[in-house]
Amino acid sequence: MNTVNNKFGGISYITLLIMLLMFTSTCVQEKIIELPVPELDSITDAEGNIYKTVKIGDQWWMAEDLRVKRYSNGDSITFINTKNFSIEFDSARWKSIKDTGTYCKGAFGLLYNWYAVKDTRNIAPAGWHVPTDYEWKKLEIYLGMGKEVSDSINWRGTNEGNKLKIQGVGLTSWTTPDNKYKVWGSNESGLSALPDGCMMFNGIPGNPGPSYTGFWWTTSEQNGEAWYRYLDYNKPNVFRFYGPKNYGFSIRCVKDVSIGN
Repeated sequence: MNTVNNKFGGISYITLLIMLLMFTSTCVQEKIIELPVPELDSITDAEGNIYKTVKIGDQWWMAEDLRVKRYSNGDSITFINTKNFSIEFDSARWKSIKDTGTYCKGAFGLLYNWYAVKDTRNIAPAGWHVPTDYEWKKLEIYLGMGKEVSDSINWRGTNEGNKLKIQGVGLTSWTTPDNKYKVWGSNESGLSALPDGCMMFNGIPGNPGPSYTGFWWTTSEQNGEAWYRYLDYNKPNVFRFYGPKNYGFSIRCVKDVSIGN
Protein backbone atom coordinates (compact mmCIF):
# COMPACT_ATOMS: atom_id res chain seq x y z
CA MET A 1 0.00 0.00 0.00
CA ASN A 2 1.29 3.44 -0.93
CA THR A 3 1.19 5.45 2.34
CA VAL A 4 1.70 8.71 0.48
CA ASN A 5 -1.69 8.32 -1.17
CA ASN A 6 -3.54 7.09 1.94
CA LYS A 7 -6.30 9.43 3.08
CA PHE A 8 -7.26 10.48 6.60
CA GLY A 9 -10.61 12.23 6.66
CA GLY A 10 -10.07 13.33 3.05
CA ILE A 11 -6.58 14.59 3.79
CA SER A 12 -3.41 12.75 2.77
CA TYR A 13 -0.95 11.70 5.49
CA ILE A 14 1.70 14.00 3.99
CA THR A 15 -0.62 17.02 4.09
CA LEU A 16 -1.64 16.18 7.65
CA LEU A 17 2.03 15.90 8.69
CA ILE A 18 2.87 19.29 7.16
CA MET A 19 -0.09 20.91 8.97
CA LEU A 20 1.03 19.36 12.27
CA LEU A 21 4.59 20.62 11.86
CA MET A 22 3.36 24.14 11.05
CA PHE A 23 1.11 24.14 14.14
CA THR A 24 3.96 22.90 16.36
CA SER A 25 6.30 25.56 15.01
CA THR A 26 3.73 28.27 15.68
CA CYS A 27 3.24 27.07 19.28
CA VAL A 28 6.97 27.09 19.94
CA GLN A 29 7.30 30.60 18.57
CA GLU A 30 4.50 31.81 20.83
CA LYS A 31 6.45 30.67 23.91
CA ILE A 32 9.45 32.84 23.05
CA ILE A 33 9.49 36.00 25.15
CA GLU A 34 11.12 38.88 23.32
CA LEU A 35 12.25 41.60 25.71
CA PRO A 36 12.15 45.24 24.65
CA VAL A 37 15.41 47.14 24.16
CA PRO A 38 16.54 48.08 27.71
CA GLU A 39 16.27 51.70 28.82
CA LEU A 40 19.62 52.87 30.23
CA ASP A 41 20.83 55.53 32.68
CA SER A 42 23.50 55.93 35.40
CA ILE A 43 23.87 56.74 39.11
CA THR A 44 26.70 57.84 41.41
CA ASP A 45 27.46 56.47 44.87
CA ALA A 46 28.74 58.32 47.97
CA GLU A 47 32.37 57.87 46.86
CA GLY A 48 31.78 59.19 43.34
CA ASN A 49 31.75 55.80 41.60
CA ILE A 50 29.48 55.91 38.55
CA TYR A 51 27.33 52.89 37.67
CA LYS A 52 25.35 52.10 34.54
CA THR A 53 21.68 51.35 35.28
CA VAL A 54 19.01 49.56 33.28
CA LYS A 55 15.22 49.44 33.42
CA ILE A 56 13.95 45.85 33.43
CA GLY A 57 10.16 45.70 33.45
CA ASP A 58 9.12 48.36 35.95
CA GLN A 59 12.31 48.01 38.02
CA TRP A 60 15.52 50.01 37.69
CA TRP A 61 18.64 47.89 38.42
CA MET A 62 22.33 48.68 38.57
CA ALA A 63 23.98 47.16 35.49
CA GLU A 64 27.27 46.82 37.42
CA ASP A 65 28.23 45.32 40.77
CA LEU A 66 28.54 47.65 43.73
CA ARG A 67 32.14 48.67 44.51
CA VAL A 68 31.74 51.20 47.33
CA LYS A 69 34.08 50.98 50.35
CA ARG A 70 32.15 53.28 52.67
CA TYR A 71 28.61 53.51 53.98
CA SER A 72 26.48 56.50 53.01
CA ASN A 73 27.42 58.33 56.25
CA GLY A 74 31.13 58.14 55.37
CA ASP A 75 32.12 55.31 57.73
CA SER A 76 34.51 52.76 56.23
CA ILE A 77 33.41 49.19 55.62
CA THR A 78 35.93 46.77 57.18
CA PHE A 79 38.37 45.51 54.55
CA ILE A 80 39.97 42.08 54.76
CA ASN A 81 43.02 41.62 52.58
CA THR A 82 43.26 39.31 49.63
CA LYS A 83 46.06 38.67 47.18
CA ASN A 84 44.92 37.81 43.68
CA PHE A 85 41.78 36.22 45.15
CA SER A 86 43.84 33.24 46.34
CA ILE A 87 44.39 31.14 49.46
CA GLU A 88 46.72 33.88 50.71
CA PHE A 89 43.58 35.72 51.73
CA ASP A 90 43.28 36.25 55.52
CA SER A 91 40.75 33.45 55.88
CA ALA A 92 40.96 33.19 59.67
CA ARG A 93 40.00 36.83 60.12
CA TRP A 94 37.11 36.63 57.64
CA LYS A 95 35.76 33.52 59.37
CA SER A 96 36.01 35.08 62.84
CA ILE A 97 34.08 38.29 62.11
CA LYS A 98 30.44 38.26 63.22
CA ASP A 99 27.82 40.99 62.91
CA THR A 100 30.26 43.41 61.23
CA GLY A 101 30.13 44.48 57.60
CA THR A 102 33.24 43.44 55.66
CA TYR A 103 34.40 43.28 52.08
CA CYS A 104 37.27 41.79 50.10
CA LYS A 105 38.51 42.08 46.55
CA GLY A 106 37.07 39.69 44.02
CA ALA A 107 38.50 39.04 40.58
CA PHE A 108 36.58 41.90 38.95
CA GLY A 109 34.96 43.82 41.81
CA LEU A 110 34.22 43.66 45.53
CA LEU A 111 32.60 40.90 47.58
CA TYR A 112 30.68 41.76 50.76
CA ASN A 113 29.35 39.75 53.66
CA TRP A 114 25.65 40.08 54.50
CA TYR A 115 26.27 42.29 57.53
CA ALA A 116 27.42 45.05 55.19
CA VAL A 117 24.17 44.59 53.24
CA LYS A 118 21.97 45.15 56.29
CA ASP A 119 24.01 47.79 58.11
CA THR A 120 21.76 50.74 58.98
CA ARG A 121 24.42 53.16 57.71
CA ASN A 122 23.31 52.05 54.22
CA ILE A 123 25.67 50.64 51.62
CA ALA A 124 23.52 51.55 48.60
CA PRO A 125 23.60 54.85 46.66
CA ALA A 126 20.98 57.44 47.69
CA GLY A 127 17.56 56.49 46.37
CA TRP A 128 18.58 52.86 45.87
CA HIS A 129 18.71 49.73 48.03
CA VAL A 130 19.92 46.13 48.04
CA PRO A 131 17.01 44.06 46.66
CA THR A 132 14.81 41.72 48.65
CA ASP A 133 14.23 38.12 47.63
CA TYR A 134 10.81 39.24 46.33
CA GLU A 135 12.41 41.87 44.08
CA TRP A 136 14.74 39.27 42.58
CA LYS A 137 11.73 37.02 41.93
CA LYS A 138 9.91 39.91 40.27
CA LEU A 139 12.89 40.31 37.92
CA GLU A 140 12.95 36.58 37.14
CA ILE A 141 9.22 36.48 36.45
CA TYR A 142 9.54 39.40 34.03
CA LEU A 143 12.23 37.41 32.18
CA GLY A 144 9.84 34.49 31.73
CA MET A 145 9.96 32.39 34.92
CA GLY A 146 6.60 31.19 36.23
CA LYS A 147 5.40 32.54 39.59
CA GLU A 148 5.25 29.09 41.23
CA VAL A 149 8.67 28.21 39.84
CA SER A 150 10.15 31.48 41.17
CA ASP A 151 9.03 30.52 44.69
CA SER A 152 10.95 27.23 44.55
CA ILE A 153 14.58 26.64 45.54
CA ASN A 154 17.76 25.36 43.86
CA TRP A 155 17.98 25.62 40.05
CA ARG A 156 14.80 27.18 38.65
CA GLY A 157 13.46 28.29 35.31
CA THR A 158 14.81 27.75 31.81
CA ASN A 159 17.01 30.44 30.24
CA GLU A 160 16.48 33.36 32.65
CA GLY A 161 20.05 33.03 33.89
CA ASN A 162 21.45 33.50 30.40
CA LYS A 163 19.34 36.64 30.02
CA LEU A 164 21.12 38.07 33.08
CA LYS A 165 24.73 37.19 32.15
CA ILE A 166 27.01 39.63 30.37
CA GLN A 167 27.62 38.66 26.76
CA GLY A 168 31.02 38.42 25.13
CA VAL A 169 34.37 36.66 25.15
CA GLY A 170 37.24 37.54 27.45
CA LEU A 171 38.41 37.52 31.05
CA THR A 172 35.25 39.20 32.36
CA SER A 173 32.78 37.03 30.45
CA TRP A 174 31.16 33.70 31.30
CA THR A 175 32.96 31.94 28.47
CA THR A 176 36.35 30.42 29.12
CA PRO A 177 38.72 28.56 26.78
CA ASP A 178 37.82 25.20 28.34
CA ASN A 179 34.07 25.80 28.40
CA LYS A 180 32.94 22.58 26.75
CA TYR A 181 29.30 23.28 27.64
CA LYS A 182 29.06 26.39 25.42
CA VAL A 183 26.34 28.02 27.48
CA TRP A 184 26.54 31.63 26.35
CA GLY A 185 25.03 34.58 28.15
CA SER A 186 22.65 36.59 25.97
CA ASN A 187 22.27 39.55 28.40
CA GLU A 188 18.82 40.27 26.96
CA SER A 189 17.89 41.92 30.26
CA GLY A 190 20.81 44.35 30.21
CA LEU A 191 21.77 43.43 33.79
CA SER A 192 25.27 42.40 32.59
CA ALA A 193 25.93 39.97 35.47
CA LEU A 194 29.64 39.18 35.91
CA PRO A 195 31.17 35.87 37.15
CA ASP A 196 33.05 37.19 40.20
CA GLY A 197 32.90 34.00 42.26
CA CYS A 198 32.43 34.16 46.03
CA MET A 199 34.15 33.97 49.41
CA MET A 200 33.01 31.01 51.50
CA PHE A 201 31.86 31.31 55.12
CA ASN A 202 35.16 29.79 56.25
CA GLY A 203 37.21 32.43 54.45
CA ILE A 204 38.25 30.23 51.51
CA PRO A 205 37.49 31.36 47.92
CA GLY A 206 34.73 29.32 46.29
CA ASN A 207 35.67 26.69 43.73
CA PRO A 208 35.71 26.90 40.69
CA GLY A 209 35.46 30.63 41.32
CA PRO A 210 35.72 33.65 38.99
CA SER A 211 34.76 33.24 35.30
CA TYR A 212 32.62 30.27 36.32
CA THR A 213 30.23 31.49 39.04
CA GLY A 214 28.54 34.62 40.34
CA PHE A 215 26.60 35.18 43.59
CA TRP A 216 24.42 38.11 44.70
CA TRP A 217 22.87 38.93 48.07
CA THR A 218 19.29 39.80 48.91
CA THR A 219 18.29 41.52 52.16
CA SER A 220 15.82 38.73 53.01
CA GLU A 221 16.48 36.22 55.79
CA GLN A 222 15.54 32.58 56.30
CA ASN A 223 16.31 30.37 59.32
CA GLY A 224 19.01 32.74 60.53
CA GLU A 225 20.67 32.86 57.10
CA ALA A 226 20.09 35.02 54.01
CA TRP A 227 18.65 34.43 50.53
CA TYR A 228 20.94 34.81 47.53
CA ARG A 229 21.10 34.17 43.78
CA TYR A 230 23.73 32.13 41.96
CA LEU A 231 24.56 31.93 38.24
CA ASP A 232 26.88 29.31 36.75
CA TYR A 233 28.85 29.22 33.51
CA ASN A 234 27.29 25.93 32.38
CA LYS A 235 23.74 26.54 33.60
CA PRO A 236 21.16 28.67 31.73
CA ASN A 237 18.81 29.08 34.71
CA VAL A 238 18.97 30.71 38.17
CA PHE A 239 19.80 29.14 41.55
CA ARG A 240 17.92 30.39 44.64
CA PHE A 241 18.77 29.41 48.20
CA TYR A 242 19.92 30.85 51.54
CA GLY A 243 23.30 30.60 53.24
CA PRO A 244 25.54 31.83 56.06
CA LYS A 245 25.73 35.59 56.43
CA ASN A 246 29.52 35.61 56.39
CA TYR A 247 29.73 34.45 52.79
CA GLY A 248 31.27 37.06 50.48
CA PHE A 249 28.98 37.83 47.53
CA SER A 250 28.53 40.57 44.95
CA ILE A 251 25.80 43.20 45.36
CA ARG A 252 23.41 44.72 42.82
CA CYS A 253 21.10 47.53 43.89
CA VAL A 254 17.58 48.37 42.74
CA LYS A 255 15.97 51.79 42.70
CA ASP A 256 13.53 52.80 45.45
CA VAL A 257 9.91 52.89 44.36
CA SER A 258 8.02 56.09 45.14
CA ILE A 259 4.79 55.70 47.12
CA GLY A 260 1.87 55.63 44.73
CA ASN A 261 3.92 54.40 41.76
